[in-house]
Amino acid sequence: MRTLKKFSWLTILIVMLSLAAPVEGASDLPESHEFYDEITYLIDRDVLKGYPDGTMRPNAGVTRAEAAIMISRLKKFDVTPRATGFPDVPASHKASGSIAAAAKAQLIKGYPDGTYRPENTITRAEMAFILSRLFIVPFRADVSFTDVSPNMGVYEPVQQILAANITIGYPDKTFRPNATVTRGQFSAFMARGLEPKFKNDATIAQSYLRDKTKNYVYDTEYGIERHAYNYVSARNGLPMGFIWSIYKDDGSLLTDSTEIETHEHYTFGLPYSESYSELEYPAEVRRAWYTDTMYAAPRIISGIGVTVETQFQTFTNAIEITVDPNPEFLEEGHTYYMVEGFGEVKSVKLDGTVTKELIAVE
Repeated sequence: MRTLKKFSWLTILIVMLSLAAPVEGASDLPESHEFYDEITYLIDRDVLKGYPDGTMRPNAGVTRAEAAIMISRLKKFDVTPRATGFPDVPASHKASGSIAAAAKAQLIKGYPDGTYRPENTITRAEMAFILSRLFIVPFRADVSFTDVSPNMGVYEPVQQILAANITIGYPDKTFRPNATVTRGQFSAFMARGLEPKFKNDATIAQSYLRDKTKNYVYDTEYGIERHAYNYVSARNGLPMGFIWSIYKDDGSLLTDSTEIETHEHYTFGLPYSESYSELEYPAEVRRAWYTDTMYAAPRIISGIGVTVETQFQTFTNAIEITVDPNPEFLEEGHTYYMVEGFGEVKSVKLDGTVTKELIAVE
């Protein structure tokens, strides 16, 4: 009995010590790290793991082999070591199974000479290609990065991850496609592709995008609408991904919508259909623009720092935009108000009739 009692107390002590240890156990990942939450999120999903010495090395470059390993863990691929088809990745390579699986799924590709170069640190351009294949992003954002042009192969992948709020580029309006990517940065990009709350971080300063973790309720001329950011794999046979869905008050779906913001403008539209620039940057009084479509009339910023009352709250920092009442366009003349962090909060016809108004954020 004494032996059993001693063993029980020893077992309890071991369990207590294990519970007290940090979950991540990474000696070089303080909570103050820029991407601590994203890295921890991927650790919890068994997508990212540390090194045998207890480090996470968030500021080290992520290799092409490590990228394949993370992708394979996320997709739960069979990573049994095997031939890869790349001459520089034999079956004996530690990442051969992951590279073979990710390549078969067409999520990664080699170089024109047939090699994979597993120890190379991936670039931001390579990262864009990988993430555009990994996540459903059928939408495109206008790319105006000074170092990414339409004749570049990476142009469309950048359009996709920009539209999906996976990246926003740098404040100087560059994307830096040839820059290398750290383990922390790659974790942030992956987390943004997987979780709406991390997408909120991929925004410009003074963003007018709505919080993707909340629902927005509006009183409109067509009835109550609830806008919810959710994942839709497909709609009517078309791939969708994360998108704003608009529901009627009875819970039935009205439509899906897109909300995209770049350093140049805020755009609202319908998937696989029309989209309109609702606000141009920098926002200045008398700034005017026109989206080349008969469905959207010319717009002009008629006020900045405007106070506007809604059923939700009174805003004192709204931008007022007036839509030209031009009979050549299908859109009627009206005035609408944009607020940082809330998007459009109110729309009023020129005769004073309110057609849309924010009433709740849940």
